[in-house]
Amino acid sequence: MSELNLILLGPPGAGKGTQAERLQEDFPLAYVATGDMLRQAVKDETDLGRKAKEYMDRGDLVPDDVIIAVILDRLSEQDTADGFLLDGFPRTDKQAQALDEALKKVDRRLTAALLIHVPEDDIVRRLSGRRVCPNGHTYHVEHQPPKQDDVCDIDGEPLSQREDDREETIRKRLQVYRDQTEPLVEYYDEHDILHRFDGTRSPTEVHDHLRATIATLRMEDEL
Repeated sequence: MSELNLILLGPPGAGKGTQAERLQEDFPLAYVATGDMLRQAVKDETDLGRKAKEYMDRGDLVPDDVIIAVILDRLSEQDTADGFLLDGFPRTDKQAQALDEALKKVDRRLTAALLIHVPEDDIVRRLSGRRVCPNGHTYHVEHQPPKQDDVCDIDGEPLSQREDDREETIRKRLQVYRDQTEPLVEYYDEHDILHRFDGTRSPTEVHDHLRATIATLRMEDEL
């Protein structure tokens, strides 16, 4: 069986986490989330984790070569043998080039980059509508409102909007995403491995489209 090495792309709020969970149920893919891996490496005090912590403690970005080394270390584990689903890296075309070179050295290559596209105004509505209670119960003013405004149905606690769910903050995050990712999308498009998905559809419809595309890629790779 050929391996499926995939990258999941999309703006904050596009539903990447939801789709990653579903795709792992469909295919034998290891979910490789770079943020989670870095935190785990720091917690485990591995050599790479200690190196990453030095930058994080200074408030600096962890360099690309350290992140790629963490990714390659993760890809050496047995559960990635049939493929992986990479989320959170690369974020720029420069990082994409560096990742391609690193994968070549371990005799692997990317099968596809999966882009879940959602218009900016839709993202703002999705994220700015979230409300949470102190105990972690989540609501949405449009899609899952509480029975009583600003009060949790479960424990009666007041609901609030997280700072990173405020419209101004969301639009700043989207501006960063747009500035960094447009060249990255172009890069994978030029390499003929980019596949686009309409993230405004229901999660089930997006999942069905992703699953069908990946199944087709696997069949084509095995011919």
